Amino acid sequence: MAEPQLLARMYHTIMSRLVNDGRAPHYTELAKEMSLSPEEARVALHDLENAGVPGLWLQPGTDYIASFAPFSNIPTQYLISVDGQQKWYGQ
Repeated sequence: MAEPQLLARMYHTIMSRLVNDGRAPHYTELAKEMSLSPEEARVALHDLENAGVPGLWLQPGTDYIASFAPFSNIPTQYLISVDGQQKWYGQ
């Protein structure tokens, strides 16, 4: 399991990217932003999911973030708008 500090940084990076971009980053984007190898980022992403973070799950059988509470990376009927701009989906 990855170090707790790394998992906390990853959590923050994912949440920041969701808020700013309206989508969750791929692990290769996380690797670049966090100065990790792609494999280190991929493993840490799975470690974060396995750590029991509520509302975080990967698309089964993949390395893609499907949901990261309170956001969904997959379009849903729950549209989230801020200042008239809708670029997020809720769980």
